[in-house]
Amino acid sequence: MELAYIPSPSRGVLYLGPIPLRGYAFCIIIGVFVAVWLGNKRWIARGGRAGTVADIAVWAVPFGLVGGRLYHVITDYELYFSQGRDWVNAFKVWEGGLGIWGAIALGALGAWIGARRRGIPMPAYADAVAPGIAFAQAIGRWGNWFNQELYGRETHVPWALHITSSADGRVPGYYHPTFLYESLWCVGVGFLVIWADRRFKMGHGRAFALYVAAYCVGRAWIEYMRVDDAHHILGLRLNDWTAGIVFLLAVAYIVVSSKKRPGREAEVEPGAPADGDVAAAAAETGEKADDEPADTKDVKDGKDVKSLQGVEDAEDVQEAEGREPEAESAQKG
Repeated sequence: MELAYIPSPSRGVLYLGPIPLRGYAFCIIIGVFVAVWLGNKRWIARGGRAGTVADIAVWAVPFGLVGGRLYHVITDYELYFSQGRDWVNAFKVWEGGLGIWGAIALGALGAWIGARRRGIPMPAYADAVAPGIAFAQAIGRWGNWFNQELYGRETHVPWALHITSSADGRVPGYYHPTFLYESLWCVGVGFLVIWADRRFKMGHGRAFALYVAAYCVGRAWIEYMRVDDAHHILGLRLNDWTAGIVFLLAVAYIVVSSKKRPGREAEVEPGAPADGDVAAAAAETGEKADDEPADTKDVKDGKDVKSLQGVEDAEDVQEAEGREPEAESAQKG
């Protein structure tokens, strides 16, 4: 008996009358909102318009969900199309099963369509939403906790995950909470991208490439710990190979892009206000932006003019009374 462990929920769905509320779906939805919210702040800080990230996400999110499901179904087809299986289950996304590789690939296609319709450079958009995607993954992984799936090898560490039931028929017990490991890793990746972007002014898709590379490093060792059924190539799980290949491609992109297009994009969205980045950057740091309305500044300037006028009027009165202006008297004294 374990003295300390992470409990699993007794069920992954609650019912509000006839309406099912699934924990897995909630995690995905919350993750999307976080990604859009943070992406919007970063997009404005780069000189874009508010709302653009959400508009493009309308294209990216559905494509990403379809891509994630397709990757999962294709790479684990025996779960749905082998003898004794019901192929209809391939459409039950709420029961779990989204491959991040397919989600990012097809989601990027959807984002490209949305960005092209608005005349926005796709690399700039990808840089803005990169850390938000990492945080969204961190939240989404908790959906696996609700479904009691995708855990690691059996263990007796104090933070072991207590599995009471499992869809894959595995014996209930205590296992490595790989969902938690990946969630924490994605949080670290998100903050790494934010720091590196501020420190090195990454542009032209390099912040997104850094997110991809950093995620792949963590996914490789976490994938190695998992015990769910998977295809193996030369002794390694398919996702380990995918992570390794994608990591190399991301690093190569960063190197080549840094040489060909150093710095950031001069303009990320046509027609956006030129001082949008200044106002947003000030909002992020909590400082007051220099965006006072013109009429307010005119009022202040008017007060200054009146003050100067008052000084001149005082000098005229002094001269009329036969006295020298105070300024001149001071000079003569």
